[in-house]
Amino acid sequence: MPDSSENALDPSVMGAAQSLSFDAWLTLGVIAVCFVALLRSRVAPDVILLAGVAVLLLMGVLNPSEALAGMANEGMVTVGVLFIVARALSQTGVVNWISQRLLGRPGSDSEAQIRLMAPVAALSSILNNTPVVAMLVPAVKDWAKRNNLNVSQLMIPLSYAAIVGGTCTLVGTSTNLVINGMLVERFGDSGLGMFDLAWVGIPCVIVVLLFTVLLSRWLLPHNSGALERFDDVRQYVVEMLVEEGSPLVGMSIEQAGLRQLPGMFLVEIQRTSHVLSAVSPTELLRANDRLIFAGDVRSVVDLKNIHGLVVAENQVFKLGGDNANRRLVEVVISPSFPELGKTVKEMNFRKTYQAAIIAVTRNGEHLKTRIGDIQLTAGDTLLVEAHSEFVDNQKYRRDFLLVSEIEDSAPVRHELRVTAAVIMLAMVLLVSFGLLSMFEGALLAAGAMIATRCISISEGRQSVDWQVLLVIAASIGLGSAMQKTGAAQVLAETIIGAANGSALASLIAVFVVTAAFSAVISNLAAAVLLFPVAMSAASQLGVNMEPFAVTLMIAASACFATPIGYQTNLMVYGPGDYQFSDFLKLGIPLTILVGITTVVVVPMVWPF
Repeated sequence: MPDSSENALDPSVMGAAQSLSFDAWLTLGVIAVCFVALLRSRVAPDVILLAGVAVLLLMGVLNPSEALAGMANEGMVTVGVLFIVARALSQTGVVNWISQRLLGRPGSDSEAQIRLMAPVAALSSILNNTPVVAMLVPAVKDWAKRNNLNVSQLMIPLSYAAIVGGTCTLVGTSTNLVINGMLVERFGDSGLGMFDLAWVGIPCVIVVLLFTVLLSRWLLPHNSGALERFDDVRQYVVEMLVEEGSPLVGMSIEQAGLRQLPGMFLVEIQRTSHVLSAVSPTELLRANDRLIFAGDVRSVVDLKNIHGLVVAENQVFKLGGDNANRRLVEVVISPSFPELGKTVKEMNFRKTYQAAIIAVTRNGEHLKTRIGDIQLTAGDTLLVEAHSEFVDNQKYRRDFLLVSEIEDSAPVRHELRVTAAVIMLAMVLLVSFGLLSMFEGALLAAGAMIATRCISISEGRQSVDWQVLLVIAASIGLGSAMQKTGAAQVLAETIIGAANGSALASLIAVFVVTAAFSAVISNLAAAVLLFPVAMSAASQLGVNMEPFAVTLMIAASACFATPIGYQTNLMVYGPGDYQFSDFLKLGIPLTILVGITTVVVVPMVWPF
């Protein structure tokens, strides 16, 4: 640190510092307008923040390289690569395994939050929280869907648990390690021990968990995510087969997760020579059971993704080709369909169109007749399984009025589940033990997922959420403007300097300023920026430096109030279908509670 930082709170320096330049005022004004727009406007957050960066660029506050620095930021690229890893985990069934085996079957949103937050906080205390959240976001979405939970009640708690879990150990976040390293370098002592932060971190975890479980039902929205807003009026009857050697054999309907599938109802089980109707949740599954389901098209995709269940329609087995290349497609029969009036069996649909009919719906209602005996009429909607080129080959033919591929209908590659799980665990361990940076670990894992065919290159491209990446990049640009113009330094020195007469007041000021800055610029940048200011305050008061360093670490991680404050918040923003204000409602009171906990506990453990 430069020696001049020792005088950061000297009155003469303060007097000079308080005169903000025009660029600094402009930067603060643009950021304020962006925040108001994020709260009050329906414009997408990436558009608002990029507009703010554009204004600063055009006004000369930022040059082009500074405005675009966020696009080359390692953290931003890391998040983008982790989207590929997460998609691969989903495509190979790892996500489904986690959601069913580890998270269980909670009876309410509150119970689900406890089941989720406690282990996530524990994991994040020893592992990097970013891959933990990347791994669990798709798992939580799947878990919420299968258990009829509100996904918006789970995504923010997932991020918050990961964030606060990192405050419990020295290796919990990179910020803790950096600040401890600066403390050792500056004062020449041994710094903090591995688990010293647990004295304050564990109380903070308890506060976050209790507050979230008790009050999130009123402070967070209740929805099932953006894709589940609209009811599907098309109902299909689908016949599924329990394979020989299936992991479902011997499990009850309830244990197999087939009892309360959203949008899907188990009508009956056909077993050898008899039929089981009104199926009990305790009924045990047997090999070669035929399960008859009625429900919407999205739930058909969910059924096909359950390990050990396959479509029972014989024509599906005759399609041939690479199973991983198959998709579900909806087609609507046109009046010019050449085989009108004939049964599916008579027209030999599979050979003609290289597709197998799984289900048929007519006027929005499912048909209970066996597929081979159905006489197709104009307007019938068919759900077919076909190879990926089917849509391109058929969408302009007169035979069909509509040809539409079902989103995310590629079959799950269960045979590669162990491979994907090993790659994911290797990434987490290599990063956690410091052998690779988070960026290097994510890049290696994504490459390994593609090389082992856990995910294809095209699927990898499609998995990246570009809106999230643009928000991160724009936020970095705005944060750079605050630092470049000196606005951040002046604000920090002014606020902390106002409390210079009291050690406790100074400690409170350190927390408030660091937490506020972490909501706008990166938490690591905020901590590094405020370290010399906090140390200078402690030096002028003649008190112990450690309570200020510990408070700085906790405050830098208290990034609850905005989605742009921490990258895990941005990772759950879209999947939870949140608005910017949702983070404020739960995050601001949580930040205050964590702040109170910190300034009460820290002086007791590390006296002034």
